[in-house]
Amino acid sequence: MKIFSHPQRNKIAFFIVIFFPYLLFVSLYLWHNKTVNEIRGSTFVIIDKSNYTLKLFKYTGELIQESKIAYGKNAGNKRKVGDLKTPEGVFNILSVEDASEWEHDFKDDTLGKIKGAYGPYFIRLNVPGQKGIGIHGTHDNNSIGTRASEGCIRMKNEELLELVKKINSSSVVAIIPGVEDQLKNIDSTSTKLKNTTPQNKNKESKKAKK
Repeated sequence: MKIFSHPQRNKIAFFIVIFFPYLLFVSLYLWHNKTVNEIRGSTFVIIDKSNYTLKLFKYTGELIQESKIAYGKNAGNKRKVGDLKTPEGVFNILSVEDASEWEHDFKDDTLGKIKGAYGPYFIRLNVPGQKGIGIHGTHDNNSIGTRASEGCIRMKNEELLELVKKINSSSVVAIIPGVEDQLKNIDSTSTKLKNTTPQNKNKESKKAKK
């Protein structure tokens, strides 16, 4: 049973040979333009723990916003949920969420649950092993410039509104440790290595046998 006649096959072959390269070119052109536009519209955020600052840069390196922040109460890189530390490294933005109705008891005052404690938005970061780390506003501007949060980055609500306008899904957030954080990280690493030495393992084994 013939599906295509000989003339039909010739027309199909002609279409493939003549028009397919043009279709491929158009597809590549559109993809290229989309990629370039994404790069041109991208921004990156640098959070420096040493001086409590958040800086927003264009892809060209131009500084377009600088804000004071607050971050985790405890020094060092975040290792587990509840350690009150702000993570360090480079992270992608998962989402920007309306947080205006959110409530939370930060346990840093006697007010209990505070409505709007996160400010107008919560910029959720993709932190491995963590679900609730982000950049958000605050109910307490006096906490800005201090170690005050449970691990998130706080900033003034009006400055958060400006930040949200300038970031997008391709924006990247880098969190840099301060001196105190670096020393804490070194101490944590040293303690971890000490606890995993053969001598300590033997001591733990003997204790377990007793």
